[in-house]
Amino acid sequence: MTTDLISLFDCDETRLRALLSDALQGADDGELFVEHAQAESLTFDNGRLKGGSFNTDQGFGLRSVAGEAVGFAHAGELSEAALSRASDAVKAVTRGYSGSYAAAPQRTNKKLYGDENPIGSPTFEEKVSLLSEIDAYLRGKDPKVRQVTASIAASWQVVDILRADGHRVQDIRPMTRLNISVVVGDGDRQESGSFGTGGRIGFGDFVLNGNWHTGADEALRQALVNLDAIDAPAGTMDVVLGNGWPGVMLHEAVGHGLEGDFNRKKTSAFAGLLGEMVAAPGVTVVDDGTIESRRGSLTIDDEGTPSAYNVLIENGRLVNYMQDRQNARLMGLKPTGNGRRQGYAHVPMPRMTNTYMLSGDKTPEEIIASVKKGVYAVSFGGGQVDITSGKFVFGCTEAYLIENGKIGPAIKGAMLIGNGPDAMKRVSMVGNDTKLDTGIGNCGKGGQWVPVGVGQPHLRMDQVTVGGTKA
Repeated sequence: MTTDLISLFDCDETRLRALLSDALQGADDGELFVEHAQAESLTFDNGRLKGGSFNTDQGFGLRSVAGEAVGFAHAGELSEAALSRASDAVKAVTRGYSGSYAAAPQRTNKKLYGDENPIGSPTFEEKVSLLSEIDAYLRGKDPKVRQVTASIAASWQVVDILRADGHRVQDIRPMTRLNISVVVGDGDRQESGSFGTGGRIGFGDFVLNGNWHTGADEALRQALVNLDAIDAPAGTMDVVLGNGWPGVMLHEAVGHGLEGDFNRKKTSAFAGLLGEMVAAPGVTVVDDGTIESRRGSLTIDDEGTPSAYNVLIENGRLVNYMQDRQNARLMGLKPTGNGRRQGYAHVPMPRMTNTYMLSGDKTPEEIIASVKKGVYAVSFGGGQVDITSGKFVFGCTEAYLIENGKIGPAIKGAMLIGNGPDAMKRVSMVGNDTKLDTGIGNCGKGGQWVPVGVGQPHLRMDQVTVGGTKA
């Protein structure tokens, strides 16, 4: 499979550039986005292979931007005829319009991940054998284990972007992921635990070398903790958030509200607040697409802009939004390398990459010891967020009571309820142990899904509403 996708058209690059120039005549922005993608997944459940899939997709998306209007067409056929038809369609937005195209900086990041396609190694048989081994390992660890589900997934995406300014950029993006879920039971009661890991890497580091044992043990540990958990109390109390994956709450309740399109349209709780204090002093939040091999990282975004380390909230003050090219231009700001799309059949929009809070100066032990009565939330499951108001509800998959500065019994059914901007002002202690998640994040927006990373240090948040199950 060639990675020079432009060469797969039935015409040469000179002709393609001429077609693109004609399609984007008078536009403010636009590009030809060409993609080849492969994906494979296998799921092992209840002692046998339950599901498997492989798909490959290839095509182009042609976009023309005129002010707030966007003309977009896509096709799964790499031909001059298909591109000509797409050109006729997208030119509709520039009729009677005279735009001014701002050329992007001609710079690139260092490459953040390798080119190797992870789907072919290990082999199908080796992957099935691995999943079977994980199943047998966990069933042999504890007689309380009632169900084991393990899945492995890999993808390989090649993108070739030809922009209106004539600049051409390419990127090859591998991705792997391993997920393990365990259900344990005692009598009529059953509880679950899970662990996932992955990134823009091959399978060698966390699968072939046997490092999956750590993840399997963690999934079982969480399930057994939940099996002994008591009902969560309800009320307003101090909450300590663990580091790493609990940053998903920051991602949902704050991160989406800092994306440029929501703020340009004034539908975000953070709209119009640049330069204002939107969080407690000591809170600094960044979106960083430049971390090597991370799940949310990109050498270039899907408009061809190099990804970047973007400070969003600095010491409590809102200093920047995440931007694609269109929203940045309309807001009089600079693109930040956050123009992302699910694939060639989708338009780019401002999206997060790896979004996390920087470390403070408190140890986790200090933070926990400071709470007389509260909840220690170690891990989260699903949540719901309203971008306009900032209101959120998040369920804890592992949590404990804190009593007189000490971690008490595990609790089940705890829900954290609040408002993103308000919650950020309730942060009273920031830990010195920022950690990113293990590489499992997926983010949905506008019907599109993209891989992301989240993270944070331990945090204390004062007087948060906790929904519980205790009668």
